[in-house]
Amino acid sequence: MPIYVAFRHLPGITPDELAAVQHAAIQMSERYTAQGRPVRYIRTVFVPSESHCISLFEAETGALVRDVNEAAQLPFTRIVEALDLVP
Repeated sequence: MPIYVAFRHLPGITPDELAAVQHAAIQMSERYTAQGRPVRYIRTVFVPSESHCISLFEAETGALVRDVNEAAQLPFTRIVEALDLVP
C-alpha cells in the first residue's frame, strides 16, 4: 500500500500539543479503518528548529490521508506520496 507524507508547519507548538496531534492522527486513522477505509498512521518526525513536522501514513490514496487529517482538524501544508526506506 502506498505511503504518504503530511507536511505540517507548527510554530510555537508545545510537546503536549505535538503529542495531541499524534494522538488525533492515530485515533482518526483507526476510525476510518473501522469504517472500511483503511489508513494506517506510521509515525511523526518533528524538527523543532524549523517548526516543521512530517507525519507518515499508509493508505490507498492521498485523498484518504487528506480526509483523515481534515476530519481530525490537523493542519497540513501538503500531502504527497513518498517512499519509506526503512533498513
